[in-house]
Amino acid sequence: MQHSAVVVVADKTSLKRPFIFANAVNMALCFFMLTTTVAWHKDVIQAGQLVSSASVVIMYILEVGCMLLSLLGVLGACWGKRWCLILFAAGMAAASQTIIVKTALSYQEIYEKVVTLLYSIQAHFKCCGLVDGYKDWGSTIPVSCNCQYPGKCIRLRGSATLGAPKNVYVYQEPCLPIYVSALKRGFTLSTGIRFGSGVFWAVLMVMSIQLMVQLKRKEDFIALLQSNRYVPGAF
Repeated sequence: MQHSAVVVVADKTSLKRPFIFANAVNMALCFFMLTTTVAWHKDVIQAGQLVSSASVVIMYILEVGCMLLSLLGVLGACWGKRWCLILFAAGMAAASQTIIVKTALSYQEIYEKVVTLLYSIQAHFKCCGLVDGYKDWGSTIPVSCNCQYPGKCIRLRGSATLGAPKNVYVYQEPCLPIYVSALKRGFTLSTGIRFGSGVFWAVLMVMSIQLMVQLKRKEDFIALLQSNRYVPGAF
């Protein structure tokens, strides 16, 4: 009488769930970068500024392509398809190298992008003038300088700029220091996101290679079991 045995093979692909989670995070990151690029591109077009078409196309390809690559990587991990992971690793290697090199060589482009975005939100800066505050405007202080926030206002009295309205509260702080500070933060954030994305994509590439190795070992293990030549401790 022959006895049949049921062999339970443990899933040795320990990177599968972390890899899928990392790709979900990457898709969210790429979507955020894509929306930022679209907003910047729209503002540039409305402002009538010139920008390199090739540079914009490269960013769109990188951001959309990385979302699609992450989807391919997730499918490869779920279905155990190594060819999907090979394409994913190759694409991520190219994308990470491209964005790191492009960021290192395009400080001026990033600067202009941040400046354009700041122009769209400068109305929220609670300030007046550029260097010397309301005095920069002379006698024609605009309504945008009117202040309604205690602690940030100064009252124009008789010593105010000649011809300017009296007994009016305006912002005391000039805009230049606030603008420069916001510009530095935006520039640092934009550069950091790009470099960070490149490094993150390189990490995903390494994870995909390790996952391919685990899938190969699992396939070899199952094939060995099916051949009835399994030796305990070989894997």
